[in-house]
Parts: sequence; C-alpha cells; structure tokens
Amino acid sequence: MSKNDFRQSIGTSWILLLAAWVLVTTASLGSLFFSEVMDIPVCVLCWYQRIAMYPLVAILAVGLLAPDPGAVRYAGPLAVAGWLIAVYQVLLVAGVIPEKMQPCVQGIPCSETHISLLGFLNIPVLALLVFTLTLMLLFASYRMESP
Repeated sequence: MSKNDFRQSIGTSWILLLAAWVLVTTASLGSLFFSEVMDIPVCVLCWYQRIAMYPLVAILAVGLLAPDPGAVRYAGPLAVAGWLIAVYQVLLVAGVIPEKMQPCVQGIPCSETHISLLGFLNIPVLALLVFTLTLMLLFASYRMESP
C-alpha cells in the first residue's frame, strides 16, 4: 500500500467515523427530546439502550479529534450491547417474546410504544436502526484502517 493509498483510506475511515458520530449524537439528542421535552416515559430497556448510546458520542468524538484507530474497538462492544437490547425490545413490542419475560412489568411497560411513524417506525425500531447503522459504519471504518 502506497503512502497516498494509506492517506486516502485514513480519510475515508475518518469520514465513516464522523458519520457514526453524527448518527449517535442525533439519536442521543432525539432520546433526550422525547423524554425531557415531549415527556414520553422511559422504560428500563430504553435506559439500558441509552447507557450503551450516550458514551458512544464521547468515544467517537475522541476518535475523531485525535485520530485513534482504537476508537472503533472501544465503541464496538457498546454498540453491540445496545443492538442486542434493541432487538430484544423490538421482539417484545412485536409480541414474539411473551409478556411474562418482560423485564419491566411494573411501572412503564417495555412493550408500549408512544410514537409510530409510517405504522412501523416506533422508538425501539429507531434504536435498532441506529445501532445497526452505527455497527455497519464502525465495521467499515475498521476495515479501511486495517491493512
């Protein structure tokens, strides 16, 4: 790999990392808007997804400011954890997982949706979409960085 090819792959990797940062930042701000401005209650599974999402904003920002190939490796496990929780919640909302397996039976039910766009885009599906796209961008960035 020539020096020019290496620079170009680093530039593409940085752009992919920037796209992932914009995505998780938008999702984090959106989740805060839903809960703090629109007063939509936050269930336990949503809190766990936020625990996985919010640190991604800082981790990816550090990876952008001081180009660090390790940022992808640090962000990956959080994105996978959030993705798994989001899949569980989407299956719960869809009725695939029985209600007796709900982690949040008391208080705010995890199977309840408050927003529905186009008939199928609710908050759990949006979270799953964000984590999926983030993982795809992180994987593509990692592939660009590795020789």
